[in-house]
Amino acid sequence: MVEIATYIREGSVAFLSEEYFYLFFLVLVLFFLIFFGVNRRAAGAYGIGAILSAITGYVGMSMATRGNVRTTAASEKGLGEGLNVAFRSGAVMGISVIAIGLAGLSATYLAFADIRALAGFAAGASTVALFARVGGGIYTKAADVGADLVGKVEANIPEDDPRNPATI
Repeated sequence: MVEIATYIREGSVAFLSEEYFYLFFLVLVLFFLIFFGVNRRAAGAYGIGAILSAITGYVGMSMATRGNVRTTAASEKGLGEGLNVAFRSGAVMGISVIAIGLAGLSATYLAFADIRALAGFAAGASTVALFARVGGGIYTKAADVGADLVGKVEANIPEDDPRNPATI
């Protein structure tokens, strides 16, 4: 289980790194458009929001991949144990998102002292979150199809069968 979880974590980090590489260029273009088209404060806040959203995405992916294998292992002891681990993993991620968002929003307001700059922060965070969500959905679907095909073709077991370790 640890070996498979390591492959999943490595794959998700590789995917996220590649996604962020391309997303960096989009954010950079939008940053300069805001910088020259709106104002410097909004552009700075946009950059801060985008960076913090990317950090939150990385933390979320890390927590999800670690929490999944721990939930699977705990579920072998009982469903209650598995539910506790899954709930706590999700709670850590939820609190992290809120903490990073509030800290970033507060720091942005304190740094720029302009309520309008907060719109730039929100736009930056939303840009990264939107593309992460869309890209993550595509990645998840590809992984699901791959797991189903390997299970059916190589192991001759039905779709989403618990005997297929890729279903974790």
